[in-house]
Amino acid sequence: MPCKKRKRGWKWQGRANRSNLFCPEEILRPPSLFRRLLSLLLLAPLFLAAQQKPERSKPEQPPAPLVSPEVRADKTVTFRFRAPNAKSVDLALEGAEPRAMQNDDQGVWSVTISPLVPDYYGYSFVADGVRLIDPSNHVLIPNLLATASALHVPGPLSLPWEVNAVPHGEIHHHFYKSAVAQDDRDYYVYTPPNYDPVAKKTYPVLYLLHGYSDDSSGWTAVGHCNVILDNLIAQGKAKPMIVVMPLGYGTMEFLRLAWDAWSRTELRDRNFKQFTEAMLTEVMPRVESEYRITKDRNSRAIAGLSMGGSESLLTGLNNLDKFAWIGAFSSGGIPEDFERDFPSLDAKANHRLKLLWIACGTEDHRITLNRNLRRWLTTKGVTHVDIETPGMHTWMVWRRNLAEFAQLIFQ
Repeated sequence: MPCKKRKRGWKWQGRANRSNLFCPEEILRPPSLFRRLLSLLLLAPLFLAAQQKPERSKPEQPPAPLVSPEVRADKTVTFRFRAPNAKSVDLALEGAEPRAMQNDDQGVWSVTISPLVPDYYGYSFVADGVRLIDPSNHVLIPNLLATASALHVPGPLSLPWEVNAVPHGEIHHHFYKSAVAQDDRDYYVYTPPNYDPVAKKTYPVLYLLHGYSDDSSGWTAVGHCNVILDNLIAQGKAKPMIVVMPLGYGTMEFLRLAWDAWSRTELRDRNFKQFTEAMLTEVMPRVESEYRITKDRNSRAIAGLSMGGSESLLTGLNNLDKFAWIGAFSSGGIPEDFERDFPSLDAKANHRLKLLWIACGTEDHRITLNRNLRRWLTTKGVTHVDIETPGMHTWMVWRRNLAEFAQLIFQ
């Protein structure tokens, strides 16, 4: 019920009862002083809360970076890996047995190994059965199945893979569409120092093949073949040459099956056959039309490691009209049915072969295959050079193989 206000007091309309003792509108519209006091009372808790902000905790500082690998002057090397939740960590070093690492109270695992022979090594950490790269090391070894970290133990400049102050060649990267493999692929080309693409001078060519799980960058990124050639050419130990490094798979399906692919006989044979076809009909014509290459079988060599060693034998020995120099480093993957793989090979090949060079490390489990191949070649009357060096199935062996083989060809 409405109410009216007088100067003094109130005039009430309607029946008098307890509900008429107060005016609702006046309660909702209190005097200004009262309104201010009410506002202060309502805002006071917020003001006090704003003045009593809790202290912010300082952000946790990241742990200090690790030095790994640490190569000392005496060639001992310490590897470190931070993994506080791991139960066990091993060092997997190329050319050596796995080594258990020890952890400290900060969760850092480490191991120091005895002096290493100067060279480049691949390595990784195996934490609770999982293989990992070294996060403290930015230098990687590319691989299509198992990327690893790289360790350089420097040595004297007389080592063929150590960079010297000599004229350097160049590395060129090419891409093309393969009709044989039905995919897009690439290849690398090394041109020697002072190579002039418009000059009349031509050069012999070495087709250099990588191994299984590598890609076409293997011989430059890991094998350091350009450094080896630079040094040998500067020293007059090798002829200036062009080196072509193609992708070594006839079909990428062979790689997608990983190591199980070698048990698939049909797929393995198709991989080798299509590689040879792509090499002879796609890579060679392209390269020899784009570069100053001497187009003569006596100026062509083919060599490779592991799978690439087998491909060098299969492609080279079955196409002696195109290759006079053949090198196989730690060949693997071909079955021991040599009569089937080299059906027309006999002593008549000797007058066409300038060099058939077959090498393998004595600690490589592929040594038996290579020895059996050499014995078979002897029964066929085919002249060849047998090379056995200390070492396993590693790049340390293959770099030395290339350094020696490159000094023999085109002489």
